[in-house]
Amino acid sequence: MLVISFNMLLGMGILILLICYALFTLGLAISWHRIKNVNTSTPDSLPRTKFTIIVPVRNEEKNIRALIEDLEAQNYPKALYEILIMNDGSTDGTAQLVQAKMETSVCQLRLIDLPVHASKSPKKRAIETGVNLASGQLITTTDGDCRVGPFWLHSLAMAYETTNHKLLSGPVTFLPESSLTDHLQTIEFASLVASGACSLSEGYPSMCNGANLTYEKEAFLSVGGFSGVDHLASGDDEFLMHKIANQFPGRLGFVKMQEAIVYTGAHQTWPSFFQQRKRWGSKWKHYKSLTPKVLAIFIFISNFSLLALSILALTGFVPISIMLWGWLLKCLAEWIFLIPVLQFFGKTTSLPYLILTQLVYPFYVSYFGLAAQDKHYIWKDRQLS
Repeated sequence: MLVISFNMLLGMGILILLICYALFTLGLAISWHRIKNVNTSTPDSLPRTKFTIIVPVRNEEKNIRALIEDLEAQNYPKALYEILIMNDGSTDGTAQLVQAKMETSVCQLRLIDLPVHASKSPKKRAIETGVNLASGQLITTTDGDCRVGPFWLHSLAMAYETTNHKLLSGPVTFLPESSLTDHLQTIEFASLVASGACSLSEGYPSMCNGANLTYEKEAFLSVGGFSGVDHLASGDDEFLMHKIANQFPGRLGFVKMQEAIVYTGAHQTWPSFFQQRKRWGSKWKHYKSLTPKVLAIFIFISNFSLLALSILALTGFVPISIMLWGWLLKCLAEWIFLIPVLQFFGKTTSLPYLILTQLVYPFYVSYFGLAAQDKHYIWKDRQLS
C-alpha cells in the first residue's frame, strides 16, 4: 500500500509540474497577443535613422549574392544605410563575389577581410570590428545565408523611432518548407523566437537571434561590447542583449511586424542541426541573468518529467489517466500559444505537423539538454567551445 501511495504521489507531483508548465505557456500566449505592432504607414513615417548592417560570413558563396540583392532592394534611402560584409577567413569564392558586387552596387557596400588568426569567438570578433568601423547610429546584424524583404529596414527604423529603444529583437523564421523535417524545425524555431519575444516584452529578456538584431552603436560601446563574454564562442546576440538590459532596463523591445521578418534556411542534415542546437544549448550555464537560466532549467525539467511520467504509466507504476492528463495539458497550452505565432510568420502550412512536433519535442529537449553539457562543438568547420 505504501508503494502504491508513493507512486501515486510521484505521478501527481509530475502532473502538478506540468500544470505549471501549461499555465506558463498560456502566459506566453497572452503576452504574445499583447505585443503591439508598429504602424509604418503614418504620415510622418519618413525614415531618418542611419543603419550599419553587419554581416559576418565564412564560406557563404552560395548565399551571399541573394542577401546583398535583398539589401540593395530595400525601400529605404540608400544614403541612410551601409553594408559591411565581414569576411572571416572564407576559403571559397565569397570574397571575390562580394568584390564583384561592390563594383556595381547602388549601396554603400564594403568587404572587410578579418585577420586570419585563431579566435575563441570569431563571430563576436567580426561584429565588434564592424561596430568600430560603423558610421550608422544603429547596428543591425544578420547572417550570410539569410533573406530579407524590401521593407525590412523601414520597419526597423519605424520601430526604433517610435520607441527609442536601445535594442530591438526582430522575428526570424525559415524559408518555405519542402520536407517533414523542415516543418518540424519551423514549429520549434517559432516557439523559441516567440518565447524570447514574450519574455523581452515583459521585461525579462531571455532569448534573441543575431540573424535579426538591432541596437544603438552607442549602447554597444557603453556596455563594453562583448567584454566579459568574448571567451565564449556563442552568444553574440543573447549575452549582448543581457548586458544592454542590465544597463538600460525597459529600453528593449521586439519588432512584431511581418515586414521585419528575416528568413533563413532550415538544416538539411542531422550533423549541422546537431551542432547548432548543441551550440545554443551550451550557452545557458554562462548566463549572468537569472531569468534565462531558470527558464532553461524549467523547460528541460518539464519535458524530461513528461517522459518519466509516460514511462511510469506504461510500466504500471502510475495510472494511465495521469499520463494522458499531462500530455493533454501540455499540448493544449502549446496549441493556444503556437497557432497565432505560426500565423504571424505565415506558416499555416506547418500547423498539421504541430502534434508530431509535440510528440518529438520532449525527447529532443531532454537529449540536447544532456548533450549540451559537452561544451565543444563544430561550427563553420571550426572546433569551438
